[in-house]
Amino acid sequence: MTTYIVVADAARARVFTRDALKLEEKDSLVHAEGRLHEGDLVTDREGDVHESSATMGRSAGGESVASEHHETLFAREVADRLYRARVDNTLEKLILVAPPRFLGLLRDKLDAPTAKLVIHTLSKDLTKASLADIQEAVSDLR
Repeated sequence: MTTYIVVADAARARVFTRDALKLEEKDSLVHAEGRLHEGDLVTDREGDVHESSATMGRSAGGESVASEHHETLFAREVADRLYRARVDNTLEKLILVAPPRFLGLLRDKLDAPTAKLVIHTLSKDLTKASLADIQEAVSDLR
């Protein structure tokens, strides 16, 4: 049985497959906007930072609207990739590894049949971890 392991954050997703105990990286998705700051995402027509929305986002103390939008778009992109794997009959089980906020977004964007294949989740940011570290983190998750 092929288990897919998705290690993601708001800017990058690494897709691994695991047959028996061997982990292999199959795909990598990058969302450059996920690395940008609010001021880089919200601009007016001349390319200057739009002070009112950038300042409002910071003063409210919450996450910025533009950043949230881009995180949601990327979660949808990752979920679509997993949907395609499921309908192609290559995905039999799914393990999701992501920081808590992005993990919630990703779970929310999965279609119901794909969501049923999730056997474990791990609230951790391992996107920059080595293959050996990821292997160790998910080795007990079956």
